[in-house]
Amino acid sequence: MPRRRTSSSSSSTAPSAAPRNRTPQPVRVRRRSFGDFVKAFLAFVVLLVLVVGVPLALATQIGWPLPDGAPSLDWLQREITVQTFLHILTVVVWFAWAQFTACVLVEVKAALSGVGVPGRVPGAGPSQLLARQLVAALLLVGATAASLTPGLSQLGQSMEGNQKPSVAAAQQTPGIFAQQQEQAAGTASALAEQAGQAAARADGGSAAHGDTKYYRIQPPEGRHHDSLWEIADRHLGDGRRYKEIFELNKDRVQPDGSKLSEASLIRPGWIMEMPGDARGGELVEMPDEAPNVSEQVQQQISDYARTGDHAQGGGGSGAHGGGDNAQVSLPEQRPAPATPATPATPAPSTGQDHAATPAAADHSFGLPEALLAAPLLAAGLLGALGRRRRQALWQSALGSVGGRRGMEPPTPTGDAQDVQDALLVGADPEGVRLLDRALRGLAAALAAESRPLPVVYAAWMGGNGDLHLQLAQPAGKPPAPWQLGQDQTFWLLARADAERYEDVDTAAPYPGLVSLGTMDDSRLLLNLESVPGIVSLGGSEADRTAVFASVAAELATNGWSDRMTITLVGFGDDLTPLAPNRIRHLDGFEDLFETMSAETRQRRGALGAAGHDSVLTGRTGPAQHTRWAPHLVLLAAQPSDEDALRLAELAADAGRLGIGYLVGTEGTDLPGAAWEMRITGEGKLLAPLLGLELEAQTLPAAQQRAVVELFTDADPEHGPGGSGGPGGASGTANTPPFLVDISEQGRPAVYARLVGSYEIIGLDAPDGERSALLHEALALLLLHREGVHPRVLSSALWPRGVTADVRDALLERLRAWLGTDPDGTPRLTTDATGRLTLAKSVVSDLDVLRSLYYEATQGRGVGSRQVRGRLLTDALVLVRGPLLADRPEGRYRWLTHEIIDAQLPLLVADTGLALSEFHLEKNRAEKAIEALNAALRTAPADERLWHELLRATHTTGDTDRLHALAADLVGRSGARGVPPRTEALLDELLPTWREGVAAAG
Repeated sequence: MPRRRTSSSSSSTAPSAAPRNRTPQPVRVRRRSFGDFVKAFLAFVVLLVLVVGVPLALATQIGWPLPDGAPSLDWLQREITVQTFLHILTVVVWFAWAQFTACVLVEVKAALSGVGVPGRVPGAGPSQLLARQLVAALLLVGATAASLTPGLSQLGQSMEGNQKPSVAAAQQTPGIFAQQQEQAAGTASALAEQAGQAAARADGGSAAHGDTKYYRIQPPEGRHHDSLWEIADRHLGDGRRYKEIFELNKDRVQPDGSKLSEASLIRPGWIMEMPGDARGGELVEMPDEAPNVSEQVQQQISDYARTGDHAQGGGGSGAHGGGDNAQVSLPEQRPAPATPATPATPAPSTGQDHAATPAAADHSFGLPEALLAAPLLAAGLLGALGRRRRQALWQSALGSVGGRRGMEPPTPTGDAQDVQDALLVGADPEGVRLLDRALRGLAAALAAESRPLPVVYAAWMGGNGDLHLQLAQPAGKPPAPWQLGQDQTFWLLARADAERYEDVDTAAPYPGLVSLGTMDDSRLLLNLESVPGIVSLGGSEADRTAVFASVAAELATNGWSDRMTITLVGFGDDLTPLAPNRIRHLDGFEDLFETMSAETRQRRGALGAAGHDSVLTGRTGPAQHTRWAPHLVLLAAQPSDEDALRLAELAADAGRLGIGYLVGTEGTDLPGAAWEMRITGEGKLLAPLLGLELEAQTLPAAQQRAVVELFTDADPEHGPGGSGGPGGASGTANTPPFLVDISEQGRPAVYARLVGSYEIIGLDAPDGERSALLHEALALLLLHREGVHPRVLSSALWPRGVTADVRDALLERLRAWLGTDPDGTPRLTTDATGRLTLAKSVVSDLDVLRSLYYEATQGRGVGSRQVRGRLLTDALVLVRGPLLADRPEGRYRWLTHEIIDAQLPLLVADTGLALSEFHLEKNRAEKAIEALNAALRTAPADERLWHELLRATHTTGDTDRLHALAADLVGRSGARGVPPRTEALLDELLPTWREGVAAAG
């Protein structure tokens, strides 16, 4: 992603007022002091004692550690005495001395040869650190040792890093003695090279920006080290401008051959190019031309001009966190833990990385990339779609058995099928859960400390999983485990701390957060309700519509808000099916102005009456769950000049009222716009005044229509076959997606038992560690007879992503494991759409259960009572417990996206009810009770089963048994009480049930 541009290093268009030096100025070197000589003398004494005194003392007082002759087996039988332990201790001390001496020799050799800090002596972390400190102190008496030897704290920071070749190379510093004689020439050469580089850039068009200044990283003094923050503070007047220095010098080759890769890793002797407005006596100002440079240096300048951002005239970062309070800036990213990632188990990542695996680069599958790159939006849509389908399933369950809409949601096709697959692949429900818990946990912690919620302009979800909140202004120290970020306006929560949060009963503090896009591996969520005014969005109408649709869809379905109102104006397509309780459409601006004027007045009055300054203070009080929900207005149509002025007046106080406005515009000057953004045709979301350049999150028109189609088809009243009544569906709507031949001739080749413990009959158990993955992949395919997209399968098995070769290798193993039918047909094939499907010879007990129930209620059982009873009995026998009852912890997480957890209990309940009815027709009450109890073991929450059980028990005439059943029902109801329908049935069948329950209690 292109970096943000800044004019900091090139803003000075006029010649500098300071005198211009025509020759390089030598870098100031600290002179040796008396303390340096004292430190060197003490270091010499310590080294002499440790290297020479210790072995002499050991040899004279204890003896030589090596044995006099060859060892024999007799020593194993000798008695262990105090002398034995002393000998062992002596050997340990000799080994410690030898290790320390080796460290001293390695450090001295590095200084003499000038090769830099060598690789770590094995197992000698503290010993090598001590040796390095002593050698450095001893060499302080040299002319340049103090300026070229890493300091104490720096050495401590590099103890682990020096195991890595890249870091070891970055730590190389010139040696001593030989370098002492060449120090002046080396410094002049380095500065001349930097000057030549400046001249090369000046020839490219930057000469008008004035002289370039340089700073040489100073050596440590005691435990104090130079840092880019301190350099920026001294020479730019603001430590937060360290990013500008970092961007100017990032990845540029330093005199010792290493490069600046992280802002916190700088080395003494490095040379930093500074912004043009830098001031201070330690700076070196270079002329436009580089005098007295050799051909070799000129070649280096030519090579340098073709590398890095400088070749394109790029700059540094101008958006620093502590500037204008109405700014949004990218937070610092903490370095991710250096944990090796295997192809099958990648390192943890954030939601945006969920789909950004190597497999995501495979465009041949044709899934919508916009949803693959929007993990929070995809998770919200997928969760809302699952809830809608469950709602339709339970509503249809209120109808008569066999005469209602089918249990299977409509199978999407075309674009809707691709969008559903993209949601399954791209969704990051874990990221949504962590974000929600983190924000609610913060609100609860602030409420416990009687502190108000700070105004949050934006949230950044970092590439390492950390969450950064950017505040409008400093709000003190955050409550633990939150901590301050790069400055007082950033609050940071590490991913590890967020994972320890638990659900808390508090209102969502920032429901107006919505994803806009990604930048430098971080995802930006803008808090629309906190913006002090209007957010304007420019660009073409199609591009603006895609952004508006994404914002509206995420606000309507996200998992980190409780209640809100989303008003849409100027939208061509109706988005109400996504969230009918949240979204409303208005026809034009006049309706919007009338509605929002009334609500603005009402909110002002309510805040005043409640004594609150803003809605944030109301979200932590006693009425937090019932008041101060945000109202977000998305005005996609361009308002007229007059309407824009009226809207600006209306939005002037919107920030504290919890009202946010996102307005589309074709121009750039919108009255009242606090933040201005523009979407380009290449998918970039630009906010120049904020210093942002994002990869925009969008929902294009075709995918928007497909998403709406998914929700519409899932609606019990408007979906296919749904008319709002029990009998609105035709018989074909109840047909299972896959029917099994339940006759003796239909015996399958592979039979998997999923209802209960997972068992597979007809296949040998696979060997190796891939066995669990193969079983899980087969279960997913068995639950989706319509076919599974390969990327959906890989996303289900590896939620954090996996490479394409690992996925393909597993599919080959799965094909080989399933084998072929007797006619040579593979049991795992790929259909015309590229989805994986199973042959009809591979079935599960769930397929058989569905087929038996269908045949009993809509097939052969309709015309034969005897056949119906046998089929229903066989179906209920298949139920051995919940689905995949013994699945290992941490696997099968994709089941949370499925509705099988609702389908299976309903199917079992329907089977139990049908079998109970079958027995009651012949007055076999005990058989009916037995069938109902069997169904209740799998579907204990189905109220219909309890009602039929009460009726069947009532037919036995056993009042005591009916009282016991009523007491059991009351006990199961808990604090919620007996449902009204059940209470009415008890009053009908057993008027004295309350007395019996009280007596039993």
